[in-house]
Amino acid sequence: MQLHQLTATALRAKLAAGETTAEAIVQSCLAHIADREDDIHAWIHLAGDAALTKARALDAGPAKGLLHGIPVAVKDIIDTADMPTAYGSAVYQGHRPPWDASCISFVREAGGVLLGKTVSTEFAYFSPGATANPHNTAHTPGGSSSGSAAAVAAEMVPLAFGSQTAGSVIRPASFCGVVGFKPSRGKHSLAGIKTLADSLDTLGWFARSVPDIALMRSALLGEEQDLGPVSAQPPRIGLCRTAQWGEAEQSSQQAVKAAAETLAAAGAQVRDLDLPALFDDYNASQQRLMNYQVARALAFERINHRTEISEVLRRNCDEGLAVSEADYDAARDHGRAGRHAFAKLIGDVDFLITPSAPGEAPAGLHATGDPVFNRTWTFLDVPALSLPKYSGPKGLPVGVQLVGRFGGDLDLLRWGQWAEDRLR
Repeated sequence: MQLHQLTATALRAKLAAGETTAEAIVQSCLAHIADREDDIHAWIHLAGDAALTKARALDAGPAKGLLHGIPVAVKDIIDTADMPTAYGSAVYQGHRPPWDASCISFVREAGGVLLGKTVSTEFAYFSPGATANPHNTAHTPGGSSSGSAAAVAAEMVPLAFGSQTAGSVIRPASFCGVVGFKPSRGKHSLAGIKTLADSLDTLGWFARSVPDIALMRSALLGEEQDLGPVSAQPPRIGLCRTAQWGEAEQSSQQAVKAAAETLAAAGAQVRDLDLPALFDDYNASQQRLMNYQVARALAFERINHRTEISEVLRRNCDEGLAVSEADYDAARDHGRAGRHAFAKLIGDVDFLITPSAPGEAPAGLHATGDPVFNRTWTFLDVPALSLPKYSGPKGLPVGVQLVGRFGGDLDLLRWGQWAEDRLR
């Protein structure tokens, strides 16, 4: 395999053994980007020269940290002091923040090599960018972390940052056939990340294996955490179809069922777990709260640059402004009630398995797909992990989503590695 095809953990092992260099890794990634970028359009800014300079400096010194010499891509809503950050919008073309976001500072401190900025939808909302799905460029990669998911799927980079406010990590991970992780909200700082909905926004990232996801998490925490087994016993799994099960295509329903059967055959205790009626319209409350907060977080852009923002965003802002304070408070109350109920519900299992997305990536680049199978888990603030394994009738990837308890991120990743090993 060529260097750009290797996972971050495999590259880390090669670097530690002296079998390669950071410069060689970056050169391999850049050469592959040159081969594929004209078709994929994953990048809004490629910092090739700066990345090579950084890689050479790392090669000249001792190992710096957990991400020493590993290339990382950055979603264009995350501030970088040495690269433009346009937030996916024409309003901010050429904008150069004077600072790095918190997550970027941690990556630099850990020795990661920032390869560039990836395409985001406009302000990480629903108006798509130019990125195409690497498996079939006539299909969407999903949103809003479109460029990051596509760059990892196309083997341009082993690790890439995204963010999720509704379904913007898990859905594109499923559509592009990579591993996507949305941590428990509040686990990682959002400082330096453009706010969309402050009670929902969550930093996330993409990789091609669960150990890679855990490696990035350790770097962001500033401490290496062992991804060993949670328990000597196989997990207890709740098969959760949700009230939206009927909106899943056959390919997604089959993927969830097949994964559950495979894990059960490996010793897991799998049982159906139904969400109570409280959750039947939970997605609607999430969307109402999200629109209310988006209209206010983007007040400057909405008021001063209305003609420069998309029709989709203008419409959603108008919908958010039409939400009354009473309805907003009711949505927040619904969120709190759901979080309390879910904490009790998940106590009898180690994680849930549920659809990552309705099915294969939709055709066309005019829309990013429906986050119908993500809104609930985002609203609950809980960690979610999308694993690639299956495909639909068009040969496009279909992921399955694992959901854990709030704050149980490391446990979910440990069980995720257990599941990943058995779903291969």
